[in-house]
Amino acid sequence: MASTHHRAGTGDVWLPLAPDLIEGLPEGPRYLHWDAGPAYPGDPADCVFYVVPYMKDAAVCLRPLPLMRRVEAVQTLTAGVDAVLPGLPSMPPGARLCNARGLHDASTAELALTLTLASLRGIPEFVRGQDAEEWRAGFQPALADKSVLIVGYGSIGSAIEDRLTPFECARVSRIARTARETVRGPVHPLSALSALVPSADVVILATPLTDETRGLVGRDVLARMKDGALLVNVARGPIVDTAALLPEVTSGRLRAALDVTDPEPLPAGHPLWHAPGVLITPHVGGPSSAFLPRAKRLLREQLTLFAAGKPLRNVVATAGEDACA
Repeated sequence: MASTHHRAGTGDVWLPLAPDLIEGLPEGPRYLHWDAGPAYPGDPADCVFYVVPYMKDAAVCLRPLPLMRRVEAVQTLTAGVDAVLPGLPSMPPGARLCNARGLHDASTAELALTLTLASLRGIPEFVRGQDAEEWRAGFQPALADKSVLIVGYGSIGSAIEDRLTPFECARVSRIARTARETVRGPVHPLSALSALVPSADVVILATPLTDETRGLVGRDVLARMKDGALLVNVARGPIVDTAALLPEVTSGRLRAALDVTDPEPLPAGHPLWHAPGVLITPHVGGPSSAFLPRAKRLLREQLTLFAAGKPLRNVVATAGEDACA
């Protein structure tokens, strides 16, 4: 159960955005700006609410946590919390870790569709043709009439299906951690992946990185994908076994559009850079013009709840407890 013992004005709130940029913050707490710089804005021991800097080195973001002996809430600006979970044991018992569910839905879903369409329609090759002043005409696959499998059907996966709807796909199938029914149809459990993947023309990964999903798309799953299928990853790089993917794309049997890779950043000289049929973007699903207004709204809403002593939203783990929400 969420703790409600906080009293407004009894501690510091560390924000990666300048506090004066966020309208409507509740009065009481002292708001300090820290975006992973070398100097702390105040004594970490006085911090009761820590907003993790966005797109900064994980080790730097975790560095103040052991010193935050009074922290009651740690809020990420990412949907995934895999980079912050190692800091959970150093948090005081009862401190809550909250993710940014909903913040990146629109932006990441847009990118998933962008990668899918660009890869299917051969846009990278057309760009290379433009650079070489060559007219490279020809037939390309369309998204229309394709079967799509979404692996990870949380708020981002649902937003991806929202954007697939007008493209006249033959079928959209859904997989999540647990099976359930939705107004659009059934959501299958992760255990159904091997059975569903052979019929998919496009497999879109939007699942969190957990012990269960690390290496989920490995040699066996890739081998079951149909010839010519497209793998789109807007989730986390380690969900895909890179060593298993390389021979599949190098041979031309599969194609891939990857916003995330393993390793990441992808180092110069890595064979994925020049593998045929592979489109790579540098983990840009979240950072877009959609980020800032949604981040401000999330922080304003969470801090208003916190200052009022009310339960926070999006709690995914609690320090001192084994279970995750």
